[in-house]
Amino acid sequence: MSPPPTDLASVRLPITQAHGLPNAHYIDPAVFAEERQALMFGQWAGLAVAADVPEPGDASPVDFLGMPLLLIRGRDGAVRVFQNICRHRGMILVEAPRKIEGAIRCPYHSWCYGSDGRLVSTPHVGGPGHNTHEAIDRAALGLIEVRSHVWRDVVWINVSGDAPAFEEAMAPALARWADFERPLYHGGADSRITLAVASNWKLAVENYCESYHLPWVHPGLNSYSRLEDHYNIEQPGAFSGQGTLVYRQVTNEYGAPFPDFAGLPDKWDTAAEYLAIYPNVLLGAHRDHAFAIVLLPDGPERTVEHIHLYYAEPGTDSGLRQRNTQLWKTVFEEDIFVVEGMQRGRHAAGFDGGRFSPAMDGPTHCFHDWVAARMMAWRGASEAAE
Repeated sequence: MSPPPTDLASVRLPITQAHGLPNAHYIDPAVFAEERQALMFGQWAGLAVAADVPEPGDASPVDFLGMPLLLIRGRDGAVRVFQNICRHRGMILVEAPRKIEGAIRCPYHSWCYGSDGRLVSTPHVGGPGHNTHEAIDRAALGLIEVRSHVWRDVVWINVSGDAPAFEEAMAPALARWADFERPLYHGGADSRITLAVASNWKLAVENYCESYHLPWVHPGLNSYSRLEDHYNIEQPGAFSGQGTLVYRQVTNEYGAPFPDFAGLPDKWDTAAEYLAIYPNVLLGAHRDHAFAIVLLPDGPERTVEHIHLYYAEPGTDSGLRQRNTQLWKTVFEEDIFVVEGMQRGRHAAGFDGGRFSPAMDGPTHCFHDWVAARMMAWRGASEAAE
């Protein structure tokens, strides 16, 4: 018997009256399962980055909330996402990242698929030496493709297949960052960071949204980009975050920074923005580099953060890249004790979700309101279908 649904009405009140999400949304496996469907599978969510499969034939398996998926760059250069299972008996096809030289061969009965998902070979399916059978329609048994779209190198997926078109669903974010529609070049191996945190994924989003914690959690960053230099960003139903009016470029030993993205308006000379695109992608944009963080939940109390840094040109100064990566790694690691501390706090039975500072917590309240709205809509649809 499933537990009673959590009461989300108080979460959707105006920020001056609202409570945060109930504890169960951070620690309860049953609620986590609900959120998997309502928040992750039912709309566009981040899976990986296209840089994970840089060359045609590159394939990378990804576990997305228990669903085995396969990220692959086809011979045509297009990035696609398939369920990582053979259509014969459901065997996992690819166990580790690798180059697909010929076809994707199932290790069980050797059914083979092209990098575009087509079923191309079914050895002995009609008996020894007979590789076809009238009951096996290869054209109908290709790999199951998951709807996907690449933006800012993030591979976004819609598992349910029924979300609005990406351009429609993400229209507010696309419009806000239209200035940054420039090519992005992944920095390579020295521009990847992976952090495993003992926390629910939503706490990572909440922490990223706001600048309120800067003076105490990020004193180094706050020393030049002060709390008073920041502003809140709120787009109900889509994203929230923060911006700063003071961005200081990192430089090498000769005082040279990274090359700028070409043609940016002057306002970005000293400004930068950080958006949490609901549900699970955190993006940063600056005049000379960008980053993307894909949050992959591993149960209600563990999250893996996949962080990637990008530049305006390929082949940037490797020493400067490494310095920039380390600077960001330090910032992101400073947040770990916060999200893990809040996670432990969600086991306090008396905690009612907390309150919000109307002046400082607008971006976090915006996210909570989105979660509550999506959950209430999903529960309503589920009840109507019963």
